[in-house]
Amino acid sequence: MAGWFVTGTDTGVGKTVVSCALLRALGASGHSVAGMKPVAAGCENGKWQDVELLIAASNHDASRALINPYAFTEPIAPHIAAQQAGLAIDLDVIQRSYASLRSQVDVTIVEGAGGFLVPLGSRHDISDLARALGLPIILVVGMRLGCLNHALLTRRAIHAAGLTLAGWVANRIDPAMLQPEENLRALIERLDCPLLGVLPYQAPVDIPYMAGQIDLSKLGLD
Repeated sequence: MAGWFVTGTDTGVGKTVVSCALLRALGASGHSVAGMKPVAAGCENGKWQDVELLIAASNHDASRALINPYAFTEPIAPHIAAQQAGLAIDLDVIQRSYASLRSQVDVTIVEGAGGFLVPLGSRHDISDLARALGLPIILVVGMRLGCLNHALLTRRAIHAAGLTLAGWVANRIDPAMLQPEENLRALIERLDCPLLGVLPYQAPVDIPYMAGQIDLSKLGLD
């Protein structure tokens, strides 16, 4: 069994795009795969878009209760959404869902919410969730002004949590970013893990194309 936890330097940096690209690439390599979004916040027309995209990119039909144990309507921080709903996000519930999902497939990709230290309640945040699942981390860096600081702080937080940074993906979310190659080079020099791929800016996003930009060999998989 294998699995990775996908986190980002911030919200809106492309965690779902990278998670779906990983799922498609892994599926194309012959692995049975499932995506998981433990906590989703933001419902449109009765659907949670991140969850729908992960399901579409997976090649295993799993229960939505396992894929997405907590779903909140408002597109706000998870702990605030849970408060408003009168709920507490229970890491044990997520662990049990993950264990069940993991037992059904070769590879599980778990997508976090927001950045690595986003609160899930008064006592836990996303880093605690990643640690509870015991998964190595894939970091999505949204390539825009400020990404160097955000990426290096996130790397420090991942190491402080005692977790492994398995690799990172550069996602060019700002087509007007100045000196993108220089910023990319600075991160390659400073992030002590493999660069799994550089995703170009696209609108709309072509997930199968993005999957082709991911180098699975750097994760020890073909």
